[in-house]
Amino acid sequence: MSPVRRTRPVLVYDGDCGFCAACVRFTERRLRPDADIVAWQSADLDALGVSRERAEHEALWVAPPGTVYGGAQAVARLLLRAGGGWAPLGAALTLPPLRWVAHGVYRVVARNRGRLPGADGACSVRG
Repeated sequence: MSPVRRTRPVLVYDGDCGFCAACVRFTERRLRPDADIVAWQSADLDALGVSRERAEHEALWVAPPGTVYGGAQAVARLLLRAGGGWAPLGAALTLPPLRWVAHGVYRVVARNRGRLPGADGACSVRG
C-alpha cells in the first residue's frame, strides 16, 4: 500500500516508553508544533510509509510529501516546525558537523533511555 498524502507532518514515537512519552508531553506543552503526534503502536504505519522495525528503532518525522526523517533529524524537523526560538536550533541540527554530533547524541540517549527521567521498564526493551 502506498503512503497516504497528508497536509500536516506526523511525529511517530514509542508510546510504551515513559521517557519518550515525557518528551512528547514537553513538546506538546512548550513547542506546540503544527504537526500530528502519534505513538507508533496506534499509528497506521503502512499509511505513513514506515516499517514497524524503523518505528521501534527511532522517532520518525513524516513530512507531508511522504519524506521520512529518523532520529536526530526527526527532532530537527520538529524544532523547525515549532518555529520561534526553536527553529534556529532545528536548522543548526541539519548542518554538518552539528548534524553528526546530534546523531551520536540521539543514539546514546536512545540506548540509555531506560535510565533517563520518566523512564519505565518498557524503555530499556528497545534502544
